[in-house]
Amino acid sequence: MDRDRIAMSQRERDRLKIMASVLEGRQTQAKAAGLLRVTDRTVRRWQRRLEAEGDAGIVHRLRGRASNASKGRRFRRRVLGVYAKEYSGFGPTLAAEKLTERGLPVGAETLRRWLMDVELWKAKARRDKHRSRRARRECFGELVQADGSIHDWLEGRGPQMTLLVMIDDATSKVMAEFHPAETTEGYFQLLRRYLRKHGRMLAIYTDRNSIFFATDAHGKPVLTQFGRALKDLGIELIPAHSPQAKGRVERFNGTAQDRLVKELRLAGACTLEEANDVLAETFLPWFNRRCTVKPANPNDVHRPLHPSMNLAAILSVQSSRVVANDYTIRFENRIYQLLPPARPGLRGGKVIVEQRLDGTEHVRFRGKYLKCKPVNGLGALPPTPRGLSHERTPAEQDKGCAADTTQPSAVRSAGRRSGCSPAEPCPPASREQTTTNKPYRPPPDHPWRKPFKGKRRSA
Repeated sequence: MDRDRIAMSQRERDRLKIMASVLEGRQTQAKAAGLLRVTDRTVRRWQRRLEAEGDAGIVHRLRGRASNASKGRRFRRRVLGVYAKEYSGFGPTLAAEKLTERGLPVGAETLRRWLMDVELWKAKARRDKHRSRRARRECFGELVQADGSIHDWLEGRGPQMTLLVMIDDATSKVMAEFHPAETTEGYFQLLRRYLRKHGRMLAIYTDRNSIFFATDAHGKPVLTQFGRALKDLGIELIPAHSPQAKGRVERFNGTAQDRLVKELRLAGACTLEEANDVLAETFLPWFNRRCTVKPANPNDVHRPLHPSMNLAAILSVQSSRVVANDYTIRFENRIYQLLPPARPGLRGGKVIVEQRLDGTEHVRFRGKYLKCKPVNGLGALPPTPRGLSHERTPAEQDKGCAADTTQPSAVRSAGRRSGCSPAEPCPPASREQTTTNKPYRPPPDHPWRKPFKGKRRSA
């Protein structure tokens, strides 16, 4: 220590000022101990050190010395080498956990300081944002936030995926799955898992994605497939007006995009199935164990599924179709024949076609399921009359009669028919008729052209 300059903290300078009065005899040791909030023995020890060493005696003896709990330089070099080789890009907190698992225990703040010294980590500038705080819901199952996170989860090792998340607002317990994209079917699968494990929540809080909310051409809200399913289950759907409003799930997405990506990298996951395994076996157990809180109210307000609720039918994509006179329906370019018995009101009525998560299709009419089978072999529809062209293309005109072979041989144009009835079979070659597009005009001697010769009624 330089004799001309002594490094002191403000606290040590305050002690020196009071101890100076003790050395001069203007204040007793007991009075000084009360002012400094130390024992008399400590004051006597400081007095002896000041008399022997001068003002430097008040400085703490460990000033400038390494802490007894500090890590050695060799250990520090080893930790930094392992980090640079295997955990590059990991945050100090996550890297400290991984290093501890490998037998290199180091504190997160210590590692942060080491990484910043060698410029392997930079402190992030944080800007204060004013937000109105919303208190958590009190009970488990009172509100669940749902969202999808699109990110390069596999860092180019595999396909693009989306993480679908449902997180409880009261406890932060999470259920999540990887899916190829953010779709209605993906949310149906995640919701089915949640319902079977916990039961029906009171409300779901989502953004205004078209999966949850949609409008018609006039801007009026219409019910989506997901909204219809929640209505059947008695679950309220609440829209969020901004991403910050559903901050609980947004913060989870930020944590997952940092830590989960590293877990997938360490596990070498390259497919969607492997990513879901890492998510279910490693990340979600850690998050639900370390990052959840106890609810303010211990009551669980989840409601059980009622026996009348057919979960497979509710969590399906449903479409309405009109039954034709021959008891057939058209669905996705296929014709399906409804099998007997014929129910009252079925012909001309509307049926619901359910596309379930297991890939099967079911037809429902007034709460009853009907048996059906595809017609025309594999069920493909014949070309509809509206799809037939009345005129040849220039390429067909160049080919002459050979172009006729490209047209369907079993049907002919529907002419002016609406197209609702099936196409008629082609007539024999000897009975072919040439159709024209000119409007019909009656001949000159047609009765329509003659003046009306009826007697007028007298007034």
